[in-house]
Amino acid sequence: MALAKELLIVDDEVGIRELLSEILQDEGYRVALAENAAEARAYRQRQQPALVLLDIWMPDTDGVTLLREWAAGGQLTMPVIMMSGHGTIETAVDATKIGAFDFLEKPVGLQKLLSTIARALKSAAAQEPRRVSLASLGASPAIRDTERALDLLIAGRRPILIVGEPGTGHDIVARALQSAEVPWIALANGARLTANPLALLEEAREGVLYCAEVGQYSKIEQRGLAFLLPKLDKLNVTLVCTSSEALGNLAAEGKFDPALLAQLSAGALVLPPLRKRREDIPLLIERMWREATKDEPLPPLLSALPPAALTALSNAYWPGNLDHLAAFIQNLVLLRGEITTEHVKRVLGEAASPNPSLAPEITSRFFELPLREAREAFERIYFEQLLGREQSNMSKVAEKAGLERTHLYRKLKQLNIRFSRRTDESA
Repeated sequence: MALAKELLIVDDEVGIRELLSEILQDEGYRVALAENAAEARAYRQRQQPALVLLDIWMPDTDGVTLLREWAAGGQLTMPVIMMSGHGTIETAVDATKIGAFDFLEKPVGLQKLLSTIARALKSAAAQEPRRVSLASLGASPAIRDTERALDLLIAGRRPILIVGEPGTGHDIVARALQSAEVPWIALANGARLTANPLALLEEAREGVLYCAEVGQYSKIEQRGLAFLLPKLDKLNVTLVCTSSEALGNLAAEGKFDPALLAQLSAGALVLPPLRKRREDIPLLIERMWREATKDEPLPPLLSALPPAALTALSNAYWPGNLDHLAAFIQNLVLLRGEITTEHVKRVLGEAASPNPSLAPEITSRFFELPLREAREAFERIYFEQLLGREQSNMSKVAEKAGLERTHLYRKLKQLNIRFSRRTDESA
């Protein structure tokens, strides 16, 4: 449950402080009190309230002067509502120019007070840059790049299309956008898009509409989704769609509307598979183990795994990505005893094989590609597998590939393959 917002009331009249405090606490807010500018100044040095109700006339320093101090010192980072029983229009205008959100005359009416606070908090939330955390997926450069790309899409206020291989975390990324502050409408399928799409949009007003696996939508459901696209901005709705299927291939086969795909692709976010962020695998193993054994008296997995077993896990291909890894962890939980390298390799089976012929990219569609694209796709798979098998030892990779090191680096860069240059290659 989200922690209630804390509001700061600054007023030298104890009766007003207590009255406002009782009203706001009854409305679910937490309240801090300051009887003068000095106390308010000290409070702001310690922390930032969600909002400040600031009296203008106080014995030590008036509210407008304090407001000006906060603005000059970079501390006016929250909405401030000025209050006064004998203020003037000029004073209100001055405060607004400095950065006050609004001005209320005392005695303040209850509804006016609450509506002004609600507007101020909503305005602050809209201006606040949204930061998305994908820490549950890992901490690799690939995941940090994904976070940054997602932040840019959110800031651009455009529909977001999350794509990638099955099991790469579509739902996890989508739900990273979920917030207790705004509506979150998740569709189990596209049926509601055909019944009453406008009612659905109204339900998601100021929030997020989540459409999972849009590649499985029927033609009429796709039309319902396309109907909503130009209406999102009016109700400030963020549309988030996911697909683990290649929508381009579906469009080519006549199963997905090309115009809808073109509109959604402007906000596309591609999730990296596990084989392109192997450094995340130990972290994911430990997290999945903790989740699977939260009711079990079992020690941490990484401390029980032999180094060779962890290496095998990190270098495995994981065709099903996170889903595959989670299923494997569930199998290890059943052991409840010592986990050996041999057992890990046995359970991994073909997932541990670096043979490119097992890669899911090589399907019948692979052979429909033009020769140049097919060759590049094969080379990408070949080098990704070789890097994993040789644990990014570039000397060994170059030797196995029959390339000079400089040629190898150039080839990897050309194929957009991430790699780390190990410092122990001479070993």
